[in-house]
Formats: sequence, C-alpha cells, structure tokens
Amino acid sequence: MTPEPGSILLFGGRSEIGMAIATRMAAGRPVVLAARRSTDLADQVSALTAAGATAVSCVEFDAQDTDSHPALVDELTARGPVEAAIVAFGILGDAARAERDVEHALHIANVDYLAQISILTLLANKLREQGSGTIVVFSSIAGQRVRRANYVYGSTKAGLDGFASGLSDALHDSGVRVLLVRSGFVIGQMTKELMDSGVKPAPMSKTADQVADAVVRAYRRGKTVVWVPWAIRPTAFVFRLLPRPIWRRMPR
Repeated sequence: MTPEPGSILLFGGRSEIGMAIATRMAAGRPVVLAARRSTDLADQVSALTAAGATAVSCVEFDAQDTDSHPALVDELTARGPVEAAIVAFGILGDAARAERDVEHALHIANVDYLAQISILTLLANKLREQGSGTIVVFSSIAGQRVRRANYVYGSTKAGLDGFASGLSDALHDSGVRVLLVRSGFVIGQMTKELMDSGVKPAPMSKTADQVADAVVRAYRRGKTVVWVPWAIRPTAFVFRLLPRPIWRRMPR
C-alpha cells in the first residue's frame, strides 16, 4: 500500500514566493499555512485548492513570538509526516531608518534572523526524529558580502546563510535535507515599496514565479543549494574581490 504523501508546511502564509512554491508542490498533498491573521487567507486557500491540495488548513503564527514556536511545531508535526517545510517569512525593512532607529534595526534582526533560528531548529529536531523531509530556507545575495546601503538586512541574511549551511551539515545522513535558496533581487510585493520610491530592480532580477520554478526544480533534483538566477553565483564571487573603497559605494 502506498503511504500518504507528507504535508507541505508554509511558515509565512502570505509570502509571495512561499505561496508560488507551495502551489507547485501542493497536488495530492495537505498544505498548512502559518501566518498572522490566519483567518484572512481565503485567496491563498483557494489557490492551493485549485492547485490540487487535498486539504488546506491555516494556523496562527507570529514570527516574533518565539515562545509560541515549540507548541506550534509540535502541533503541526503531530498531524502526520511532513514532506517539506518552507520557511518564507521575513521583512525588508527601511534601510535608512534601521541605521538610526535601534528598535527598527532589532525588529529586522528578530524577524529575519532570530525567529528563523527558532523555527529552523525546531523543524530540524522534528524532521530528524521523522527521518525524512526537506526544509527550504531563503538566503540572499545581500548576505554574501554585506553592502553599506542595506547592511542591517544584509547582515541578517549573512547570519542566516551561515546558520543554514551549518544546519545542513549537521543533518547530513539524517534523511533530512536543507535546501538553501540564494536569490538576487526579486520583483514582487516585498520590494514594491522600494521600486515605488525610485529604486530600480538590480540586474538579473527575477519574479516570485521565476524563483519558485528554480526552487521546485532544485527540490525535485535533490539539491541542497540553489542560486537564482544561476549567474549570480559568479557575481557573488566577484563581489568578494572588490576593494572596500569601491564596495562601500555599491548601491542596494
């Protein structure tokens, strides 16, 4: 008898990229959306149902309330096996404000790094017990060498990239895989305010759908790291070689 497919967990149920990935993986599987205001996810539920999810449930999730994370992960993993957990919550923040406003800088750090560590560690523990499953983590080219123009956000991505890389090594031979996504500029809701303020998309920018296509392709091929687009990998290498006086003048 063929076992039931595991569930897809999406932490950040409103994430444009997360939803694009989940809809591509939903067919024949139950999906759980974890987000704030979880009763207001009708559009996301409809999209996943149309994509073939066998069931879609919504649960309340506050990234900053790390004390609530253990019980939430316990509850979701107790429902049955998990095929993939997509950790897609995060904020871009206001770079200029974060340089001067301690509370705003800490808010970015808490959501984009500390809360990620909390959820990733809890998921890793549960999937290690399960002996299978994939955790999808979103890094960024912004973390490969932190730029002066957005160093608060970039520093969280640098930390998260290192944490996820180490976690991937720690889970080696456990049956659990970490898929680390290193993307360039993504044109979408998260960057809309930036573009509205006059910031032009960086070269090699991609849409959420294009990122999702690359991530799902890497997932199905058993990859542990995916660069989106692939051409930013040599770009990141070149970035590391630039002299600091030039680097500090680099745009966002």
